[in-house]
Amino acid sequence: MFTGIIEEMGTVEKIHHQGSQAMQLVIRCQKVLEDVHLGDSIAVNGICLTVTRFEAQWFQADVMPETFRSTSLAGLRAGSRVNLERALPANGRFGGHIVSGHIDGVGTLVGKTREANALWLEIEADDSLMKYIVLKGSVALDGTSLTVSGIWEKRFAVSLIPHTAEMTILSEKHTGDRVNIECDVLAKYVEKLMNNRQEVAEASGMTAAWLQEQGY
Repeated sequence: MFTGIIEEMGTVEKIHHQGSQAMQLVIRCQKVLEDVHLGDSIAVNGICLTVTRFEAQWFQADVMPETFRSTSLAGLRAGSRVNLERALPANGRFGGHIVSGHIDGVGTLVGKTREANALWLEIEADDSLMKYIVLKGSVALDGTSLTVSGIWEKRFAVSLIPHTAEMTILSEKHTGDRVNIECDVLAKYVEKLMNNRQEVAEASGMTAAWLQEQGY
């Protein structure tokens, strides 16, 4: 599990493609390697990846086809900067929100403006993602824990404080760039529970229409 508090920005040093939809990433970094072990989880632009090799200034991780298809990793090149966060230790500080490192989908940056010390980003996303976006709720963009500050039919907005803009790659994004989106996991659990209750009710015949007929 992660919290969405980015620890550092790393740089993609090498990409070893394995067919059309799989690859190995070699990422140059420092802070996230301080206590690294083989098999550790590191979020790369919000994607939970496993450390398969490392040395003093880099680590390697495998990207399988499902991750390749479901995220923006296909757009990385040697020299690309990436957000990095180690998995949260049991005694760690919970500074952001619950982030699993499992991307729900990819959005597109459609607006970028400044207001005083704030950097506003507008993200366009599919309906399958927008249904989980709640005003003042949490969302992770490229692994960064942010608060939803505005919602429209097909897009939403977040506002970055100067520290977040400085410590993440989000301030380097341009209109048209893709961003990884992980919606609040609590919303997905609530949806699942409500759907299960509806299925049970329909199976028993106790639907909303039936309750109305009985005078409820």
